[in-house]
Amino acid sequence: MKLASLKHGRDGKLVVVSDDLAWYADATHVCATLQAALDDWDRIAPSLELLATDLRNEAIPRERFHEHDAAAPLPRAYQWADGSAYVNHVALVRQARSAEMPESFWHDPLMYQGGSDGFLGPRDDIPLADESWGCDLEGEVVVVTGDVPQGATREAALAAIRLVGLTNDVSLRNLIPGELAKGFGFFQSKPASAFSPVFVTPEALGDWWRDGKLHRTLMIDLNGQPFGRVAAGEDMTFDFGTLVAHAAKTRALGAGTIVGSGTVSNRDADGGPGKPIAQGGVGYACIAEVRTIETIREGAAATPFLKKGDTVRIWAEDDRHHTIFGAIEQTVA
Repeated sequence: MKLASLKHGRDGKLVVVSDDLAWYADATHVCATLQAALDDWDRIAPSLELLATDLRNEAIPRERFHEHDAAAPLPRAYQWADGSAYVNHVALVRQARSAEMPESFWHDPLMYQGGSDGFLGPRDDIPLADESWGCDLEGEVVVVTGDVPQGATREAALAAIRLVGLTNDVSLRNLIPGELAKGFGFFQSKPASAFSPVFVTPEALGDWWRDGKLHRTLMIDLNGQPFGRVAAGEDMTFDFGTLVAHAAKTRALGAGTIVGSGTVSNRDADGGPGKPIAQGGVGYACIAEVRTIETIREGAAATPFLKKGDTVRIWAEDDRHHTIFGAIEQTVA
């Protein structure tokens, strides 16, 4: 089942979307918003599944689904917690600034709590007031949970995952060092994130969702050119069950909590840092990683951060090269 929110008020209008993302059926007679559905998932989800079946069989009124009309599936959420599950990315960034990486990073996930009172839609511009802030894209996988009790095991956390999607977790890289130096974490350096047009139930993903990971290629284009073709299921040190359980260690998570994977990052086939697509590698899911590798190999970063007018596209495909979650496609404005 694929769910989306059309732009309408603060919390959008819930719709069920066809598997090929061509059509939608209004779901507001079942539940007005996605958050309301998540609050009462066990009762509401079966009715939404029936609606999805009727849509598939063309048994109900349907309308064309246009991704430009979509808000983030959850236009605002009670909680947005982003991890750093691809420790390769963290290791490279720390290596570039000659900082030792604690051994604990390999068995204790990093996680920060981001702003969740307003997310960008999949085709909304990235607002950037000052290019000197170092605006970066970050292609990630996300999950949305139901209620998760405090102290949940990895298995219980996996069972609480209701939906899977993608995000562009925008970062302002040049503001990060100053904030981290204060010892109190990210705030100004993490503006609003954008999410894929649809979120998908794990069951609908089939074998692409296993062991708490999305086994598809995350595809990123920058200004119309291939930038990343990274395997989301590879080099993921912490699966989503582990990430959700980590978030719930000392507090319960409310239904509608969004948990991110952190930047997807792959090592090269020889075990070293990833290579650009033009050099036969799989590329990258953020500009910071390119700059990090340039610094390690050449002594200085050369690739610029995002500028006004730059365009970013993030998506994942099925075996027939159709988008699974729709595409995040944004212009820096």
